[in-house]
Amino acid sequence: MPSCEVCHAKVSELRRGRCWGCYARWIDARPVGLNARCLTCNEKRRRFLKAVEVHGSWQPMCFNCAGQLLTLDPVPKTIAALREAVSRERRKKDRRFGKPDSRVFRYERRVGERRAGREDYPQIEDEMIIEVIIEAEPESFEEDLTQIRELVAELRPASLAASAPEPARSE
Repeated sequence: MPSCEVCHAKVSELRRGRCWGCYARWIDARPVGLNARCLTCNEKRRRFLKAVEVHGSWQPMCFNCAGQLLTLDPVPKTIAALREAVSRERRKKDRRFGKPDSRVFRYERRVGERRAGREDYPQIEDEMIIEVIIEAEPESFEEDLTQIRELVAELRPASLAASAPEPARSE
């Protein structure tokens, strides 16, 4: 009966010279490379990534995708099929197939990008600050509590005052 190279336990099956417990600890301790991304969902945060053996090679995957990979039987042969299998995008396919459409107005709801960007909003410049105004009477909230205003030139720090252009004065 073979023994584990790490803990020297006598076991019936070894994986890379280790028992299954030592092998699992070895896998969990494997670091991922710098700038690594999840193979399927492109997650970049290193604390969520781990090295996973996929088709004989070690690939970085996040814990969520790696957990879903363990439940797949059989594992898809291509990376594209693997991405499709563990995708969290629920809006790609219609989940109502085979069921009658009970809506009054039957129109397609999944048109366009649902998560809009911030292109419609003006950019906040360095000369602006966020100022909180609190009224004397806390019961009245008629005016805005938070506003973005231009920094007063007299209060501008010396480093910003030297680089900022002088405002035009009207006489």
